[in-house]
Amino acid sequence: MTLTTLDRNTALLVVDLQKGILAPPLPPPVAAVAERTRALLDAFRARRLPVVLINAAGVAPGRTEQPRRVPATLPEGFADFLPELGQQPDDIVVTKFTWGAFATTDLDARLKALSVTQVVVTGVATGTGVEATARQAYEAGYNVSLAVDAMFDPRAEAHAYSVANVFPRLGETGTADEIVALLDKAP
Repeated sequence: MTLTTLDRNTALLVVDLQKGILAPPLPPPVAAVAERTRALLDAFRARRLPVVLINAAGVAPGRTEQPRRVPATLPEGFADFLPELGQQPDDIVVTKFTWGAFATTDLDARLKALSVTQVVVTGVATGTGVEATARQAYEAGYNVSLAVDAMFDPRAEAHAYSVANVFPRLGETGTADEIVALLDKAP
């Protein structure tokens, strides 16, 4: 864990914490992720920093060897955010149809319009939506921080691999509490 600083214009990106992916009641690891994410949300909102809630409402086209987990027709409420997030009117909502939140959305343009230079990424699943979004943010030129205790992957090995091998190459990693502490130190 090597968090050093947060830029003055940092946004929080919350990936796929939605009902269709995480059907309530939440299992204990996901409930803890939602709780830590809520702490980050509260801290960012209190400082009037941008909060981006990202949901998935489909999948990219193309053949895959593994069956897709998202059905072709989504049930009602699939893309609704978990109530634990306490969605606010000022939150930016981005709906994606790929793993990453930048590839087929206007997220980059919206962040640049707000002069955002850094993003903090949380959510599910660590090895897919979170990692893809972090990669795309890094490739778009943002400083990236990853709240590793505010993310979850049902594949424990995917979570561990992303945290140990991928994330340190994309940015800095730390805990939700460490990120809040850095926010508290910011001018």
